[in-house]
Order: sequence, then structure tokens, then C-alpha cells
Amino acid sequence: MRSQLSKMLQEQEEAEEINMTPMLDVVFILLIFFIVTASFVKEAGIEVNRPEAATAVKKERANILVAISDTGEIWINKRRVDVRAVQANIERLKAENPQGTVVIQADKKATTDVLIKVMDSARAAGVYDVSIAADEA
Repeated sequence: MRSQLSKMLQEQEEAEEINMTPMLDVVFILLIFFIVTASFVKEAGIEVNRPEAATAVKKERANILVAISDTGEIWINKRRVDVRAVQANIERLKAENPQGTVVIQADKKATTDVLIKVMDSARAAGVYDVSIAADEA
């Protein structure tokens, strides 16, 4: 009698347990889904006053952003970069994403000297799809 009672209590305890494995599986699958489908926005590191252009076109899939401030500072991935290190940084970013394009966000007051040096560095790094960001007029 006693063994039947203990057996029934044990079965009742097992029936009251909640199996968490299926719920955890669903949570992990959702997590993976959102990570894979999320679009990651990369920023150059500073805000610039871009010039206006009547023919400005929005460029999709711009992966490598380079910002040039009005004082001539160059920023890539939220870090200030020396002009001599621009090529190496673009090469590294191109290795991460071979289909990436370079978009230069130059301030209105930035000198063309710095802009040309950044463009040359991008081409020397093997990226020939280089664009200059502008606001629509």
C-alpha cells in the first residue's frame, strides 16, 4: 500500500513539472532569426554638413563610410584616422565585406586636398566604387 501511495505521489510530481526545453528552443530560434535579419547601420563617427546637389541619389548598401570634418579630420568607424592609415583601414573593411563600397561624407568646408587623398587611398585599397555624399537640393 505504501509503495503504491509513494508511486502515485511521484507520478503526480512528475506531471506537475514544466518542461522548459521546447520554450528555450523557440527563444533561441527567434534570437537567431532577429540577429540574422537585422540590418546593421555603420557610422563614420561624426556629423558633417554635406553640400547639396540637385542630382543626389540615395545609395543602398554603402558599407564603408569615411567622414571628413571641416578641419580636415578623417573618421572611420567612430575613430579618428590619420590620412596615411586610411588605405589600411579601408583594406581591412573591404576584407570583411568584399562587396562593400566607399562613401565619403565630406563637410562643405573640407578641403579638396583631403578629399582627393581619401579617394586615392580607397582606390589604392582596391575599392573603385567610391561615392561622395550630398544632401538633395
